Amino acid sequence: MVQTAPARPAAKAPGALEFFAGIGLARLGLEAAGFDVIWSNDCEPNKQAMYQGNFGSAADHQFNLGDVRDVRGQGLPANVALAWASSPCTDLSLAGSRAGLRGSESGTFWEYIRVLGEMGPTKPPVAVLENVCGLATSRGGEDIAAAVRAFNALGYSVDALAIDARRFVPQSRPRLFLVGAQSPPPGRQDHCELRPDWLWRVFGDSTLRTHRAPLPEPPPPLTAGLGLYLEDLPLTDQRWWDAHRRRQFTESLSAVQRSRVDQLRRAPGVSYRTAYRRTRHGAAVWEVRPDDIAGCLRTARGGSSKQAVVRLGSGALRVRWMTPREYATLMGASHYRLDGARTNQSLFGFGDAVVVPVVEWLAKHYLMPLATQRWAAGRATSLG
Repeated sequence: MVQTAPARPAAKAPGALEFFAGIGLARLGLEAAGFDVIWSNDCEPNKQAMYQGNFGSAADHQFNLGDVRDVRGQGLPANVALAWASSPCTDLSLAGSRAGLRGSESGTFWEYIRVLGEMGPTKPPVAVLENVCGLATSRGGEDIAAAVRAFNALGYSVDALAIDARRFVPQSRPRLFLVGAQSPPPGRQDHCELRPDWLWRVFGDSTLRTHRAPLPEPPPPLTAGLGLYLEDLPLTDQRWWDAHRRRQFTESLSAVQRSRVDQLRRAPGVSYRTAYRRTRHGAAVWEVRPDDIAGCLRTARGGSSKQAVVRLGSGALRVRWMTPREYATLMGASHYRLDGARTNQSLFGFGDAVVVPVVEWLAKHYLMPLATQRWAAGRATSLG
């Protein structure tokens, strides 16, 4: 017989559950906004190792290492204010299988819904799903509608927001956030740049229970600043590629790309760009971003999706792979502890994560006000 977990002792801050925790960047953002993340789950030992290497082990936090399919809602802490899930995007990404929420990895979203349902009346009043924007278009919009209906069936009204991390850091990383609320906030915001036109199919569907919470104006997107987030490596550092490898890099560029690079190389001073290796017409080529921000950081599989740093100016060109510390900084986690973590382990961890200041902004302006009232009422009951 499954035993229901006892209510946790009255806490000084609203508690949160962190599903698909990865290396804990959602936790960093939530706790910066005042939440207390007390339970986390992920299935990858390498990510757990980084998580615990950064946060350590504490009696008031439990990391559940294992498949979310084995998590039971009846055993989770009660009287928490928020559940956060950054479920796998593999089947929703343009680079993935596009199987959507029917896929073996992105389909773990349904396990998150199952666990919340098993919590019954003790489930958090606020539940969030974070994923790639491809969720909104997957299977012709059927997947996002199915996700909203699943939240609705648990008693949550749903808001939908698209936030690009470049509003906070010089990295292009748009992500979709579904915010489920048992008690939606009063008022309705009809116009908000975080709810673009392609999300209005959700709000216009009369079969879905949705809301549009009033939010402050977000920071404008950054257009520059990459160099401030990069490590100042001496040109004698062996991580800069040698002349042969640089020549291979430039020879793979298209005419348009080479013209762009040559112009920056001849300019006075120093500028930075990022580059990805792509496969075009069966050949490996490099593509350099035209702007002073990073491309979307990704998991490093086979080297093809790792991001490179290009240093240009005063007649010189230098190229190297982006370092784990730079990945951390561009994810808004500049002080993340990387001791003992291997390079690819770090790149995997950060490439799969959510940007810290995005979570912090959303939590501060939306999730915390939404959760506090219900949490305070539950805390008063437990103290009584």
